[in-house]
Amino acid sequence: MSGISKEKEFEDAVGQYGDLINKICFYFSDDTVEFNDLRQEVLFNIWRGWDHFLQNSKRSTWIYRVSFNTCISFQRKEKKFKKTLPLENVLENRVDDSEDKKDKYKVLFSLIKMLPYNDRAILLMWLDEKSYEEISELTGLNRNTVATRLKRIKEKLVKMNTEN
Repeated sequence: MSGISKEKEFEDAVGQYGDLINKICFYFSDDTVEFNDLRQEVLFNIWRGWDHFLQNSKRSTWIYRVSFNTCISFQRKEKKFKKTLPLENVLENRVDDSEDKKDKYKVLFSLIKMLPYNDRAILLMWLDEKSYEEISELTGLNRNTVATRLKRIKEKLVKMNTEN
């Protein structure tokens, strides 16, 4: 390390990428307690892996990957297969959106929450405007596999929406 302590580097990164970490944890949690547990687990895993970050990718990409993998692992370990996501607090703060648009967000996020965790992770990265290449790098999947999976996920969401 170049003169900056590990603790300071970590603290700076959490400050810089805290919103990203929060957003990923939010996608995988249904309430404040679960969000806080997930966030704590993500921060612990980032800290634990800090010395092993090899600089062969951007720090933000590495943090994104650790966050997603931690959330997926946490959900599998806890065997929490919840079907809804309470978005009232988030959507109430979106004053620029109409009630109709807020209702559509609620439907979309409740459908996303019904997807398997790996599909949800891929879709959420795509919604975060990650390229197929970035998603491939983050998930370890081939780029063409990412494209195919996204197509199938979108088709599944359309089907789920028409069935409700």
